[in-house]
Amino acid sequence: MMEGVADKQAELTRQDFVSDQAVRWCPGCGDYMILANMQKAMTQMGTNKEDFLCVSGIGCSSRITYYLDTYGIHSIHGRALAVATGAKLANPDLNVWVFTGDGDCLAIGGNHFIHSCRRNINLNVVIFNNKVYGMTKGQSSPTTPAGIKTKTAPEGSIENTFNIGELAIGSGATFFARVPDNNHKLLEEVMLEANKHTGISVIEVLQNCVIFTDGIHELITGKETKDDNQVVCKHGEPLLFGKDRLYGLKLDGMKLKKVPYDENDTGFISHDMYDEDSAMHLALAKMEIPDLPVAMGIIRQAEKSNYANVLHQNIKRARELSEFKTVHDLFYSGNTWEV
Repeated sequence: MMEGVADKQAELTRQDFVSDQAVRWCPGCGDYMILANMQKAMTQMGTNKEDFLCVSGIGCSSRITYYLDTYGIHSIHGRALAVATGAKLANPDLNVWVFTGDGDCLAIGGNHFIHSCRRNINLNVVIFNNKVYGMTKGQSSPTTPAGIKTKTAPEGSIENTFNIGELAIGSGATFFARVPDNNHKLLEEVMLEANKHTGISVIEVLQNCVIFTDGIHELITGKETKDDNQVVCKHGEPLLFGKDRLYGLKLDGMKLKKVPYDENDTGFISHDMYDEDSAMHLALAKMEIPDLPVAMGIIRQAEKSNYANVLHQNIKRARELSEFKTVHDLFYSGNTWEV
């Protein structure tokens, strides 16, 4: 980084990313936590303010583009990733952040989501998961648990749900993290690591909606229950949880099992977030209470071909070859065809 740019970046504070718009979320909404930590994290990313682009779809989550003082696009329902993809391909130097909800991203936007993960474009995607459609007044979303009563399921939802981590990793995402909205330190750390990652970074935030699904994550995130029901993934360390970290994880055949921890037993699983094979990352992302704790922190951070990089290499090659006048000159060299 040039000296002048470094000096400019060092001067940025959270206030530089606070817009002049009144924040219009319900009092107590978890979205405030995400906004505050995003503003703090942006000051540490080494990016000039004018090189940030924030893109959102529709919903409570997507109002965040008004509240972050950066370039922003408040797009249409489910299309934030399509818009962000176009912007990133047009200008690879942009630091692009996508903000979306479980309904916006996984229902009408589901096709864009899986293909963005598959292409592994260098985008950062923050999914506010409150397990309901909030702004449109409480309909079931693709993550609404069975039995939860909503405006579209007054007798209780009967649909199977998406596990965001399973969907993201299964679709090819090279970075996936899960964070509760009330863990400021972990949320900021994950945002900064996502920013460093080359490829798509998906962050699921367990976010509380005080109006329609208040307490939906309480068993996982509550003060009295989080020790037993969360395991924070730290690279190279055993996956320990429970009060005083008394439990760990072992493989029982092809499944993970909760076992009292013994430091002399080498059979306990330690976390390897850089593993190219996604099998263990998928297993961690799928863990659910009451049988197993819910995995938090960075679950996967692997390397894989990046669509945008390959595309721009192909464009460069095509321009270099454009001086040739015929198809024969373009593709034939000596005795071999070059494609």
